[in-house]
Formats: sequence, C-alpha cells, structure tokens
Amino acid sequence: MVLERLGSSLKNVLKRIAGAGLVDEKLVDEIVKEIQRALLQADVNVKLVFDLTKQIKERALKEKAPAGVTEKEKLVNIVYSELVKFLGDEKTEIKITDKKPFKIMLVGLFGSGKTTTCGKLAKYYMKRGNKVALVGLDVHRPAAMDQIMQVGKQINVSVFTVKGEKDPVKIYKKFEPEFKKFDLLIIDTAGRDALSKDLIEELKKVHDAIKADESLLVISGDIGQTAEKQAKAFNEAGAITGVIVTKLDGTAKGGGALTACSATKAPINFIGVGEKVDDFETFNPKGFVGRLLGMGDIEALLEKTKEAISEEQAKDLGKKFLSGDFNFLDLYEQLAAVKRMGPIGKVMEMIPGFGKLKIPKELVEAQEGNLDKWKVIMQSMTKKELEDPDTITRERIDRVAKGAGVKPEEVRALLKQYRQSKKMMKMMKGKGAEKLMKKFKGIGG
Repeated sequence: MVLERLGSSLKNVLKRIAGAGLVDEKLVDEIVKEIQRALLQADVNVKLVFDLTKQIKERALKEKAPAGVTEKEKLVNIVYSELVKFLGDEKTEIKITDKKPFKIMLVGLFGSGKTTTCGKLAKYYMKRGNKVALVGLDVHRPAAMDQIMQVGKQINVSVFTVKGEKDPVKIYKKFEPEFKKFDLLIIDTAGRDALSKDLIEELKKVHDAIKADESLLVISGDIGQTAEKQAKAFNEAGAITGVIVTKLDGTAKGGGALTACSATKAPINFIGVGEKVDDFETFNPKGFVGRLLGMGDIEALLEKTKEAISEEQAKDLGKKFLSGDFNFLDLYEQLAAVKRMGPIGKVMEMIPGFGKLKIPKELVEAQEGNLDKWKVIMQSMTKKELEDPDTITRERIDRVAKGAGVKPEEVRALLKQYRQSKKMMKMMKGKGAEKLMKKFKGIGG
C-alpha cells in the first residue's frame, strides 16, 4: 500500500478515538502527539506538522459538535478534514481541450521516473479516448531515446525522437506537421543530477518553442523533504502548472514529497503507486486521506471499475448477483474485471470499511493466487458446466482438475465458494438488495 506505515499509524489514531471513554483535552493532546509522530516518521516538514496539529487541537477544543454528531465523530471529522486540507484540499484535474494537439511537457531531475511516467500518463489518457503520441527530447542521457521508444512500444503509441540529435528544439520542429493528427502530445525533456543553470536555460528554450499547455514536474516520492526545494526551484525556472509524485509505493518518505509539493503553488495532479503502467492515478486529497484512514476511496474505485468493465456489463452482473441468479460464466466475468482493476490489496483499500480490517498481507496474496487458479479451472469446464455448475459431478470434478492441472479438492473449493456466494446473495434478496442497488445507482449517477 501507498505510505503503509503512515496509514497504519493514522488508523491507530482513529481506533484510539473510538475506544476512548471521554473526549477531553487530555485525549486531544494524546491524539495530536500520535499524529505528529506519524507524520514526522513519514518525513513531513516539522513546521508543517506543528501547524497542522495546532489547527486540529484548536478546532477540537473550540468547535461544538453539530446536532446528531457525537464528540468522537466530531474529532474524527476534524482529523480527516484537516489532513485533506493539508494535502491540497480539492482534486485538480487536467482537462484535455479540443485544441489539437494539447501538449503536456514533463520536467524533472535524473532518477525521478520521468520517462516511465510519460508512458503511464499516455495510457491514462488513451483509456479516456484520446489519441496520444510521445515526444522524446532528452538529448543528454544516452539511453533516454531507447527507453522512450520501448515505453511507446509497450503501450502501442507513436514516438517521435531523433537519436544522435543534440538540439531538442530541432527534434520537435522536425515532426511538428505530424503532431496535428493527435489529441495529446506528452513531451519528455532532459534531466540533470541537480537543477543547474544549463538545465534551466534548456527548459526555457524548449518551453518557448513548444508553448506547452501544461508543464508538470515529476518528482520522486522517496526524496522526502528535498522535494520542496526542487518544486520551488523548478517553479521559479519556468511556471510549473502541476506535479506528479512517483514511487509512492512502499516508501516511508512519501509524506514529505506530498506535503512539500502542496506547500508550493503547483498542485499535485497524479501519483505513481507501483511499477506497472496502470499503477497511476489522479491525486484526490479526499480519497487519498480516506484510504490512509481506512475509510476507502469510492471515487477511485468507481474510476477503476469503469476502466475494467462497461456500464452495461456492470448493471447486468449487478442484477444477476443481487438476485442470486448467476453461474460460473458470470463469476468468470467478475473475476476478469477484478483482475483488470489491479492487485486485490489495492482495490480493497478503496472499498469503504475494508481498510480498517486487519487482513493479513499473506491472506490477500493467497486470494490473488486463487483468482488466477479459479480462472484456469473454469477454462477447463464445458459450456454446460459453466452455465449450470450444479451439474458438476465427482467424475466431472476429476476431469476438470486433470484438464486444469490442479487437485480435485481445488475444484471443490471453487464450487464451495460459488455456492456460498449464491447462498449469501439469496439471503440478501428482497428489500436489502433493492436498497443496495439504489445506493450504487446513486453513486454512479
């Protein structure tokens, strides 16, 4: 998970509030100290931490709980809202206009993951129906041209670059007439070990020639508080419109990069949460804090769902599952959609309530393996068996197991899972199911 240690510490804060007998100044002081400790361990700037916790304490002691809200709920809401404000408050989206091509230029130092991020950003906008091309203008790093070509090949997009050319503006001008065929250009620029005078001059020259609609600073989450200095320096060098924080998975210092960037004028637009091309998402402070606190991120979950399955499929599967009238073909479709949404652990973080459950990592990983195994088992079944699993006899179990290369008990485990799911859904049938459907319609609409 992103910032796992910070999330774990903040969840403990909420547990402390929930388990408290009385909300008084002593409890607020203890909660504030725990939040300070958690944020400082995540490498957040000391002054920012104390400013934040001072605000939490003041509000907790001065504000009255609204009607119908307990003192504990009030304190949880204050912690949540202040952390959201701390990380930028509102989500800042980049709208791709009808102007062809819309241009996004990426800047950053060596090692920030800039070229890889070009591919992730391209895939993100391709999924949203845009025709995208990559432009490689990193003329200094020897492997940069080869890397961006590989990235383009991996996601099947056009790449424009010239190996051996040392003038980035010449490369851009060479292909300029072809760019009108695309909705969006993502432009990779040169980096340096540090923000030098040479790099600033080159970036200004490239920016003047390209006239980018957005200039995004790519910054590595593992550099901690140094991010603030980088963000301010790049901003002064040439109007940064936004920030992408990479390598946020499994880093203790990510809090420093996130809050340092939020302290500058440029908002964080995207975060990289893994090595795969799809491990990339818009930065939404409300959803991000929700995940850290174990409250979930319904907006990100819906976004992932839309990418994995069409609205019609979702409605059809939803009706079948809620009526208890589903078979292995429907179950297979659901498993395929879950796999397309990404690792189970990351999907579970987004489901409200799931993040608070202390589910062992090994169990989540085992369930991930089960999905793959179950898909193989289902692929070894006949159409009749998939449509009516109740026809699967002991002899058929042996045949399916042999075809799938698994033990018969693993086929029985899948059948048991199917029957339990069906039984649970039938128990929910009626008013409960109708309410759930309405709830989901409300979320989607």
